[in-house]
Amino acid sequence: MNAAIGLASMASACVLSAAATPALRRLALRWNLSDRPGGHKAHDHPTPYLGGPAIVLGTVVPTAAALGLADLRITAIVLAATAIAALGLIDDIASLPVVTRLTVESVAAGGVVLSGVHVTVTGQWVDGLITVMWIVVMTNSFNLLDNMDGALGTVTAVTAAFLAAAALMSDRPAFAVLLGALALSCLGFLAHNWPPARIFMGDSGSLFIGFTLTCSSVAVETGRAAGTTAAGLLLWTFVAVVDTGVVLVSRIRAGRSPLSGGTDHLSHRLRRMGLGSRAVPAALGAVAAVPGALCLAIAVGWVPALAAAIVTGGVATLLIGLLQGVPAYAPVGPVDNLAKITERRR
Repeated sequence: MNAAIGLASMASACVLSAAATPALRRLALRWNLSDRPGGHKAHDHPTPYLGGPAIVLGTVVPTAAALGLADLRITAIVLAATAIAALGLIDDIASLPVVTRLTVESVAAGGVVLSGVHVTVTGQWVDGLITVMWIVVMTNSFNLLDNMDGALGTVTAVTAAFLAAAALMSDRPAFAVLLGALALSCLGFLAHNWPPARIFMGDSGSLFIGFTLTCSSVAVETGRAAGTTAAGLLLWTFVAVVDTGVVLVSRIRAGRSPLSGGTDHLSHRLRRMGLGSRAVPAALGAVAAVPGALCLAIAVGWVPALAAAIVTGGVATLLIGLLQGVPAYAPVGPVDNLAKITERRR
């Protein structure tokens, strides 16, 4: 693959996403496809949520133009991720049963595994099953991370950029193109989604991001030792893992359904701790950069992979425990006037 073509395709991702988002916003408003206040949602005005297709276009079109069908794994990930985005779009318009979503996600993940993307744990067929489960779980964890203006877009841009660098260091340039396009596509979208957001990405965008990032991280780690694989998978998904852990523990302790919505995510707790609506996504992006940099340090041999996996798991557990101390279900001060916070709950 020509390096100039790869760079040009990645740069065009940002332009395409940024240009497509306003058109999709107008279309969403015309078709009345808006996320409305009320129930467990805290934003104070209807906000269109067709931003996801802009991210998909900004990622898929430049990647396909640069790579074509030369790499079976890339082709499988792009096709499966696009199908997952379509699933999310349908869910945005008419809520789908959980079983339907999980079934489609599992089939899509299975297709990616059959293309050769899988973790190596036992060296047996069960590795494929483990990979499918990991992809499905983390796809939905990233989906849940889309709960405040700019949060998921920022985390994705940072994580995908570091993962693209890791792909280059691992001699996987095709994945660097895909991930670079994803990072820059999210940057283009963030021009419209940065607080206060004028458009949301919806499930079509968040599920596409989660699926693409998770599959790509597995692909970059494929064929490595178990310790290195464990460290990589946990580090590339660190923010989503902590967020999901915080929510699950909090809801179980409070006697709430783990599937219910609420302002109890990592971003909401940072907001309650006093961070501004724009400081929260910036903080999440900074947090995402740390494990990304650590992954690169592992790749060049500066940090032992197994030690990094153990420490990262410990830090994630510690954060999940400490963040339980931040009130999530009852107003505690002026900052908790959630009707004034431009964010969404999941």
